[in-house]
Amino acid sequence: GTGDCWLLAAIASLTLNEELLYRVVPKDQSFQKGYAGIFHFQFWQYGEWVEVVIDDRLPTRDGQLLFLHSEEGSEFWSALLEKAYAKLNGSYEALVGGSTMEGFEDFTGGISEFYDLKKPPTSLYQIIRKALRAGSLLGCSIDVSRAGETEAITSQKLVKSHAYSITGAEEVDFRGRPEKLIRLRNPWGNVEWRGAWSDDAPEWNYIDPRLKEELDKKAEDGEFWMSFSDFLRQFSRLEICNLSPDSLTSEEVHKWNLALFNGRWVRGSTAGGCQNYPATYWTNPQFKIRLEEVDDSHEEYAGEPHCTVLLGLMQKNRRRQKRIGQSALSIGYAVYQVPKELGNHTDVHLGQDFFRGHQPSARSSTYVNLREVTGRAWLPPGEYLVVPSTFEPFKDGEFCLRVFSEKKATALEIGDVVAGNPHEPHPSEVEQEDSQFKSLFEKLSGQDSEISASELKTVLNGVFSKRTDIKFDGFDINTCREMISLLDSNETGTLGLVEFKTLWLKIRKYLEIYQETDYNHTGTIDAHEMRTALKKAGFTLSNQVQQTIAMRYANSKLSIDFEGFVACMIRLESLFKIFKVLDKEQNGIIQLSLAEWLCCVLV
Repeated sequence: GTGDCWLLAAIASLTLNEELLYRVVPKDQSFQKGYAGIFHFQFWQYGEWVEVVIDDRLPTRDGQLLFLHSEEGSEFWSALLEKAYAKLNGSYEALVGGSTMEGFEDFTGGISEFYDLKKPPTSLYQIIRKALRAGSLLGCSIDVSRAGETEAITSQKLVKSHAYSITGAEEVDFRGRPEKLIRLRNPWGNVEWRGAWSDDAPEWNYIDPRLKEELDKKAEDGEFWMSFSDFLRQFSRLEICNLSPDSLTSEEVHKWNLALFNGRWVRGSTAGGCQNYPATYWTNPQFKIRLEEVDDSHEEYAGEPHCTVLLGLMQKNRRRQKRIGQSALSIGYAVYQVPKELGNHTDVHLGQDFFRGHQPSARSSTYVNLREVTGRAWLPPGEYLVVPSTFEPFKDGEFCLRVFSEKKATALEIGDVVAGNPHEPHPSEVEQEDSQFKSLFEKLSGQDSEISASELKTVLNGVFSKRTDIKFDGFDINTCREMISLLDSNETGTLGLVEFKTLWLKIRKYLEIYQETDYNHTGTIDAHEMRTALKKAGFTLSNQVQQTIAMRYANSKLSIDFEGFVACMIRLESLFKIFKVLDKEQNGIIQLSLAEWLCCVLV
């Protein structure tokens, strides 16, 4: 093997469920009929099913398959499946040291949870029963205490470090009291439990014979029953892969509801780090879920009506990036209850003050550099904000956030709204007689009483380069042309007195916003503060637009100086203005020919 016995265990579990197996290995592929040496497989990757096509050449040494090989030599399936999976991830090397949970998820699109059986939650038995009812895959194993012990057999005939699956859970009446039982399966079928409730154990004589017969009927070869308390004593870890609604077709199964978000952490705009970094934490992507209906049974959680939610935050493409030396980021999430008064705003990206004043209702147990961090939360109905983040700020990465809920949850990305209502100086301000301003204008504009782009550049750079409180390297001629094009109502390519005064009042307003946002008085503003500045200037922009702005206007130190800030504001105003003119139906969508598009972007 290649250090990927985790993959073998996942494939073994997959073969228990034909419906799932045929999702990954589409039917009607064989080595005989019309054999072309090509195989198709389907894997789940970050929210969608991806087809991988491979040929049948497999790595061998001395006629033996190098990687996974099944007991029968001709059984190529698992080896081909492994080859397709390696192709998906970039190489066989990329598969070393994964976890069964990763295999489960990529084969089923499910969301995995991990439980330490030495510290089980009080409701674990109910969680297992619910998971079985929902058709989940359940795997458990016994940790190895010494290196040489892999697959060592305990005195009770259980194999260490070896993946068992849980196939049933029943409560029986035993000597007048309820006894919780659990049914396990050893995928290799040859070693079975010898303790209480095993096949011929005396405990079976004390329960209703009809029930015994029914439970016997349900147990196949390699399956055995044990008491839940023995299970907790004998086993070390439990992994549950909760299946997503799209991987199950059978009707009677209690399916989860799924909400899925894709997002990015980008240095300078949305890579805010964890709660230890309050100055940037609020800039992380934010997602809102509304939980309206409580679960059918409240037995898990102190009888309070609540909604069960599973969260899975997965970082994308990290295994593929192993080759270029990029390791996994430490990731985690927090869930905050949204106060009623903020309830209906989807365009409000909550700011620093909110996170200072509110504790999370649920969070991932730690920040960890695994591909996925998952957890289960029991929350009263209401609106919640989910904030996924890396541990440290300024780390670039892509992620997929999944929220599984027992009942329907409404999901919204915060800050998906794009709107612009830029500051327009009041007509009375523009018309106000100002003889000083007028004489300055006449001096600058010369004979034609109009200011050209190069004259505008000279005057603005003359005024702002004298200031010591802002970092300013001068507007370039293109920004000055764009200023003119924004305000030049009679399309002369120059500015008259009223137009120039309007521009001057706009820039003064931008300076005010710039200085308010530069709260540590460095003369520049941090790229991640740009969201605040844009909001003050009347722009509500989505994460995607924020990320584009940071890439375009911030320098390598992730700060924006005054001329960059003004250039960005003028550009945004122009774009909103052009869009408004072209949006004839006022439905937020425009259709352009290539020529129209070129005229717009060349303005």
